[in-house]
Amino acid sequence: MLYVTLALFGALSGVTTVLFGFGGGFVVVPVLYGVLTATHGGQDAIGQAAMHIAVATSTCVMIVNSVAATRRHQRAGNIVRAYVWPLAAFIGAGALLGAWAATRASGDLVRYAFIAYLAVTIVDCLLRQGFLARHEAQAARPLGQGVTVGGGVVIGVIATFLGVGGSVMTVPLLRRRGLPMAKAAAMANPLTLPVAIVGTLAYMAAARALPAPLAPWIIGYVDLLAFAALALGSLAGIRLAAPLIPRIPDRLHARVYVALLALVLLSMVLA
Repeated sequence: MLYVTLALFGALSGVTTVLFGFGGGFVVVPVLYGVLTATHGGQDAIGQAAMHIAVATSTCVMIVNSVAATRRHQRAGNIVRAYVWPLAAFIGAGALLGAWAATRASGDLVRYAFIAYLAVTIVDCLLRQGFLARHEAQAARPLGQGVTVGGGVVIGVIATFLGVGGSVMTVPLLRRRGLPMAKAAAMANPLTLPVAIVGTLAYMAAARALPAPLAPWIIGYVDLLAFAALALGSLAGIRLAAPLIPRIPDRLHARVYVALLALVLLSMVLA
């Protein structure tokens, strides 16, 4: 029953990934953290490492989600290569720093940082102009060198540290550059891939610092059984939601994005 539940939430993460550019972290982290703390409590090693396991497993799920969603968006014509490269390279560089920091931080610190970042992002989307509403005549503007280099590194650091893939930063960034939500959300997927790969390898390598393996099915902090259930569910969710990509009005798309972030924030505060 546990893995059926994870598969269902994996399907939800697939839907939010293909439609809104996020899902691996913002859906998987709260769900898996809640499941692990409920089943293990704070007494054994898995319960004590619940936040690290949730973040690590979510980065692994994001590899599957980002590749599958990117392919769907390529077919829909929503990927604009000029906004993907070289930004993805600098995100990957930042991800190395974020992964190093995350494996050395306490689970509570990662959880509180996750909550704080979500809150700041929601307030920014609501109060700063350029996200909720977009003028139809507004032309898309290219990313400057400073934004590409500095912004890319910062996105990589924060995304890997929190296990969220970077979509919560790349979507608002591209949205304020004049892109419609469909394209901004679409390009969050290929931009998530370097974060997901670097983060997964770092969390697997963290096994060397542990006194003993957490469980036979856990490599470092990556729970392979949970990953399998979540990944299978996410692929089904992506396939199910892909036909909806061109049908969501731009303004509604942006508002639902913010509402979903608020739901995730609430779930983490109450966890």
